[in-house]
Amino acid sequence: MPISLTLPQPDGGLARYDLVGRPLERPTVAPVFNRIAYAAAHVVSDPRRDARPWEAPAIDWERTMAFRHHLWSLGFRIAEAMDTAQRGMGLDWAGAQELIRRSLAEAKTVPGADLACGAGTDHLNPADARSLDDVIRAYEEQVGFVEKHGGRAIMMASRALARLAASPDDYRKVYGRILGQAKDRVVLHWLGDMFDPQLAGYWGSRDFAPALETVLSIIAENRGKVEGIKISLLDNACEVALRNRLPEGVLCFTGDDFNYAELIEGDGQKYSHALLGIFDAVAPQASKALAALAAGDAATFRAVIEPTVPLSRKIFEAPTQYYKAGVVFLAWLNGHQDHFTMPAGMQSARGLLHYAEVFRLADRANVLDRPDLAAARMKNLMTVLGVGQD
Repeated sequence: MPISLTLPQPDGGLARYDLVGRPLERPTVAPVFNRIAYAAAHVVSDPRRDARPWEAPAIDWERTMAFRHHLWSLGFRIAEAMDTAQRGMGLDWAGAQELIRRSLAEAKTVPGADLACGAGTDHLNPADARSLDDVIRAYEEQVGFVEKHGGRAIMMASRALARLAASPDDYRKVYGRILGQAKDRVVLHWLGDMFDPQLAGYWGSRDFAPALETVLSIIAENRGKVEGIKISLLDNACEVALRNRLPEGVLCFTGDDFNYAELIEGDGQKYSHALLGIFDAVAPQASKALAALAAGDAATFRAVIEPTVPLSRKIFEAPTQYYKAGVVFLAWLNGHQDHFTMPAGMQSARGLLHYAEVFRLADRANVLDRPDLAAARMKNLMTVLGVGQD
């Protein structure tokens, strides 16, 4: 008999839903890809110790590290302490330092494991920043911390810089100073304001074309210190425009959770590598697809990864910054954690109808790894939210 449950409909009604998905078989060894693939990983809260979730959320470090082993086993690098880990939305710099320390140490226990760590200025309240030197010092502290512990930095966008910068030259000054001091090559991060409204006008303009010129000039001036740039604008034309103009040896990492399938496959001449939050939620599917692409089997790549795109677009729908709720929701359904709670209570950022549709799309994309468990947990959630089950 099919597994079924009652789910709410957009019109306010209820309907039975029969699960149709088929879980993927896991690889016995970590596969090899021909694209660099970073999964931006979430953190697991600890509700048994979480007395002040908005102010000082407790983290379940054992489950958080176990999830990173899950990603490494599927062939991914990890983008640590990034937006997906609720940086600035539940995870402060003190928590990020602990996460970075633990993940770097854990990676040393896993042959072939790799990760890069987010370094920004989130410990500097934008309202308290008085000068670009304040921003530079904040970046120096975080990049220095990552490097001191043996890590490589992903230079995250700065809310304080977005507030203070008066021109593109201000961005060149700050980025030039930090990149000039970096020990290793750094990944830059172009995060659109759909992910963080406080980043509107980043690079000195609200328009793409002049912002692109500023980014390219920063990369050209610091080429030896830039491994690549992650672009998260949810606009594939913008990413292709950037990708086509990057200097030789500087990589483009797609952060486009709407169009990643086509951007990773490429246009026959150029392609994007990946640094994606959605890979946290669809890791087995993305792993199988990327392994197929590496083997020259583009048909299997498309067949496996394309069904995940509607799911990702739902999870990342506006307000996009709340996508973390959908990512953790799927981690809970798939048994990677025993509860559906998040730092800062962020699970409340999405509603019943959103979670119902994410469930349906995840099933259709074969993302529910343990359908019986996922259905049982979804029934419990629906009951708590007022949708009774037979």
